[in-house]
Amino acid sequence: MTTETHPQQTVVIVHTGPVTVAPLAAQAAELLPGVRIVNLVDDSLLKDVMAAGGVTPAVNSRMQQYYRIGQEMGATAILNACSSVGEVADAAMDSLDIPLVKIDVAMAEAAVSRASRIGVAATVATTLDPTVRLIEKTAARLGRDVTVVRKLCEGAFDALLAGHTDEHDRLVGEGLADLASQVDVIVLAQVSMGRVADALGDRIAVPVLTSPRLGMERLAGVLKGLEAASPDAPPVSPGAAPAR
Repeated sequence: MTTETHPQQTVVIVHTGPVTVAPLAAQAAELLPGVRIVNLVDDSLLKDVMAAGGVTPAVNSRMQQYYRIGQEMGATAILNACSSVGEVADAAMDSLDIPLVKIDVAMAEAAVSRASRIGVAATVATTLDPTVRLIEKTAARLGRDVTVVRKLCEGAFDALLAGHTDEHDRLVGEGLADLASQVDVIVLAQVSMGRVADALGDRIAVPVLTSPRLGMERLAGVLKGLEAASPDAPPVSPGAAPAR
């Protein structure tokens, strides 16, 4: 009697800095059991975006190369981990033969489905505009009318890079408390902010949505769909959550 073997699914995660690696690894361990995770990290990307005030042609070119590298490595799917370059991912999708999932799309859908006054909090200025545009485009796609209120937690990201996590968390917490008085739901524009929402719990008066879990759940749903469509794919793992 022979035992059928299945190829292992592989997800390549493209990061623009090191701070997103650990939180996404934790979510992947829970939601994508048995999936091989490969991290491509270029910590110059976000620095260059921040210095220029937005995505430059050079950043766009490097991101496109990383997506192609992920595909050439045999990835089943690619996860874009940074909202600052989310629109680069949008432009790249049609050029790839595999799914490219953005970490924040599921969060945006959840926000516009839940409330009409949405707060967007960020610690990096260059993440605010892309996330606001994502919320607005998502609302238009889903036929929802929304008002978006922005909040930049100034100094928090620098504190995080310097290793001062307590200062980062304090500044983000203060920003969220201020924003909560103006909106019905808050979305965090960066993966690195999620830890603060977890720590604050119900001390913030409105729901706070974070991208790591919602984005990884969306990715799990994509992988599950690919499994179902391919007779040579590995069996569905019971620990993989569906997209929502």
